[in-house]
Amino acid sequence: MALPLAPSQPLAAAHDDDEEEAALLALLRRQGLPTLQRLPPADEAARWHALQLGGPQGRRLRLALPITFTPYASARPCSARCTFCSENLRPLRSVTPAALLRPAPDYFDGLQRALHALRGVPLSWSLSGLESTDDAAWLLRLLAHLQAAEEDGIPVQERVLYTNGAGFAQAQGAALMDALQRFGLSWIELSRHHQDGARNQAIMRFRPGEPIAAQPCFESVAQTLAARFALRLICLVQQDGVDSPEAVADYLRWAARCGAKTVILREFSRLDAGYRDNATARHLQAARVPMAPLLRACLADARLGGLWEPLSLTQGYYFQNLRVRMPDGLEVVFEWSDYAAMHQRHASGDVYKLVYFANGQLCAGWDPAHEVLLDTRHG
Repeated sequence: MALPLAPSQPLAAAHDDDEEEAALLALLRRQGLPTLQRLPPADEAARWHALQLGGPQGRRLRLALPITFTPYASARPCSARCTFCSENLRPLRSVTPAALLRPAPDYFDGLQRALHALRGVPLSWSLSGLESTDDAAWLLRLLAHLQAAEEDGIPVQERVLYTNGAGFAQAQGAALMDALQRFGLSWIELSRHHQDGARNQAIMRFRPGEPIAAQPCFESVAQTLAARFALRLICLVQQDGVDSPEAVADYLRWAARCGAKTVILREFSRLDAGYRDNATARHLQAARVPMAPLLRACLADARLGGLWEPLSLTQGYYFQNLRVRMPDGLEVVFEWSDYAAMHQRHASGDVYKLVYFANGQLCAGWDPAHEVLLDTRHG
């Protein structure tokens, strides 16, 4: 069944991205698509978990369910220097960037204390940060500690790795795959932002000597991963990358050949006024391809919208997406997000995200020293 939104059906007049996005969502919802609510209603008790952190005299917290825990990977600088990397954004408020923190020798002792404090909390592991696979020894130790935490009483729903694939092309790549399979990985989200190697390198800028930069190497790694895990390819749509229906169609054909079962096309997150005007912020503004007009154009393209089977919409705590299925079974997710909404949630007093940083702090957001829930360096 094709998505029942005729290309001739006009959107309401839109003067900015918010209005066009709202108009498109309204049209999609009128088609009767189910909406998955990952954002829990404030009064739905079953979607919240109460946690007394720090013993009887500690803090009483309310955690939104589902919630993910990220042990932020920063054991070494990332193997790629993506032009759009959000880790290079600098908040106006004083903060030491997470990307510049390196784990101390007692890092895993602190991680164990943080995980022990979360016993009984239903979590999902979200392995991200910089590039987790760049330091194989660190990642292998991390997996062992997370497995021990599950045995110690943390019920885990999903285990997801976000990666550019660099470590899988190195000497310990096979060992990492074996360990992740034993870990019970739910799926891998593998980043590649263009199917042409040279154009992708202009975006991701892998450091010299990284084999994964070469397109044949990447495709071999992707196919190997797809044989062992549920593989999702991630593409951030952008100028000079995937930026049109034709480019989307080409990327989807290539992704299927790589073995992907799902492709996620993401818009650059919308920034609020809380960031400094640096090179990364300016690049995000200049190269941004808004999702609503791109999705509208895809709907009007016979190779795409005319073939889609609509599946669902998702409402997250700071993101939304549309999920469809192609005739060959490939699922495609169009996703967009808003950092203003994310920051409002993180500062609300409720907890929507758990991040453990290399400095030993467990935080309810992506900035060390802010929304700190537990500092394992101080007991």
